[in-house]
Order: sequence, then C-alpha cells, then structure tokens
Amino acid sequence: MKVGVLTDNFRCSLKEALAKASKLGFDGVQIYATRGEFDPSLLANRGALDGYLKLFKDLNLVVSALCGDMGGHCFEIRADNAERIEKTKAIIDLAAACGTGVVTTHAGVIPDDENSPVFAAMLEALDTLGIYGKKAGVTLAIETGPEKPLTLKKLIDQTHGGVGVNLDPANFVMVTGVDPVEAVEILGKHIVHTHVKDGIMKKKTDPKIIYNIFAEGGIEDFRMSDYFIETPVGEGGVNFDAYLAALKKSGYDGFFTIEREAGENPEKDIGGASRFIRGKLAAAGYR
Repeated sequence: MKVGVLTDNFRCSLKEALAKASKLGFDGVQIYATRGEFDPSLLANRGALDGYLKLFKDLNLVVSALCGDMGGHCFEIRADNAERIEKTKAIIDLAAACGTGVVTTHAGVIPDDENSPVFAAMLEALDTLGIYGKKAGVTLAIETGPEKPLTLKKLIDQTHGGVGVNLDPANFVMVTGVDPVEAVEILGKHIVHTHVKDGIMKKKTDPKIIYNIFAEGGIEDFRMSDYFIETPVGEGGVNFDAYLAALKKSGYDGFFTIEREAGENPEKDIGGASRFIRGKLAAAGYR
C-alpha cells in the first residue's frame, strides 16, 4: 500500500511539512506547484530542485503527485486557457523531473452537454495537455468535483490519452451525492491517483453553484456548512470498506493521499487518517 499526504494541509513551510510527513511514516507527498515554494518558476535553477530531490531521498519520501490546480474557472474559459496551458506544461515538466507520473488539477464544471462551447474549450485544453504529458510520461489527473462520473468519463474518452482521474470520494459525497463505488465502477481504468477525504452532505444544491462561488472568491457570502461539512476521515459519509473494495477490484494500485482542508488541528486529523486508512487498506487486501 502507498499512503501519502498533501503537504499544504500541514499549514507550514514545505520543508517543515516534508519533515512532518516523514515523521508520520508517509510513503509520499503531493505538493502544490501552482504557488509557494514549489512553483516551477522558482525552481528554474537546477540546484534548487536538486536540493529538494536530495531532501525527498533523505526523508524516504517520493512525490505521489504535483497539484496543478490554478483555481478560478479552471479550463472553462477558452480565452484564459493559453496561459493556463503553458503553466501546466511547466508543472508537467517538473513532475517528470521529480519522478512522479501524475499532475492533478480541477477541470472546472464540466457541462453534461457535449455540444456546449464550454465542453469544447475544456476538451481542447485537456487534450493538448494530455498529449504533452504523455510524451513526458505524466498523466494529467482530473480531480472529481461537481460533475457526474459519466460526464467526466465522456470528456476523458474524447482526448488522445494522457488524461486520467484523481478520485476524491468526499467530493462526490459532499457535493454531488454520488456513491464513490459507482464512480469507481465508471472511472476505474482512468484512476491514477486518489484522495483520502471524508465529509457529509447536509443539503442538496446545484454543484455548479458551489463551484462557481469557489471560483469567484465569494465563499464568505455563502455558508458552505449549510450544505456540506468536511469531517475527519472515518467520521463522514464515505463507506471506505465498499470504496476500497471497488478500487481493489478495478486494479488500482496507486497512492492513497490524505487531504485535510478543514478543522482546527489538521496535523492530528492527518495522523488519525493515516492510521485509519492503513487499517482499511490492509483489510481490503492491499500490501
């Protein structure tokens, strides 16, 4: 089994987060590469990157994935995509240099209508990046979010490869109301990375409304807790026994990377999530 953690969730410097991840016995780390200390523009000097590569080795960590999520409306707006594509290409190059084959990102709110101009803009951008990543041995993994799993699959199936899925079961439970097991059954062969996260939906609403508010920075005017709550892993609505069994059946053998975006003591919750998921993975037959 390979268990990782998203370093930003420790809420400290990257080097401090790496030390904490190593101390907690994680196998790998997912690192934001769109901002902060691991932005590709700050690592143009090869010596800077070599320093991190040595640190990973010293701490017995590998990079499970780089996070290339730039926020906003992601790849929904064609006019914005040229700049986003170039930055994502730089992150793909950095991922290859770090020895990881995965860059995660959000695609945006994928329309159900395949004839929509938004769908076309997203497909064009993701196909370009998939082809680029494929040459570098890197998959651009779309994190599950506001869309139904079948909608995401239809988009991926129209690319020319190099595009996969970062499956976050809590996003389905909290926002779309989709059973993560159903999502695995639909997206199985495309899943290259997963998040370990949990949560509860309190009130159903249109997922597009929620993600548009995230994109436009109006979250302070919208009480998310009225609609969903992210919980410590094991305390929410994700049925991890069924979910992990479905992943095992699908042949998934990648990382299970803990993401804890909420809570007053994320480090404590991350430690608890690590113990929880390792027990569940062992029970599911992962070794």
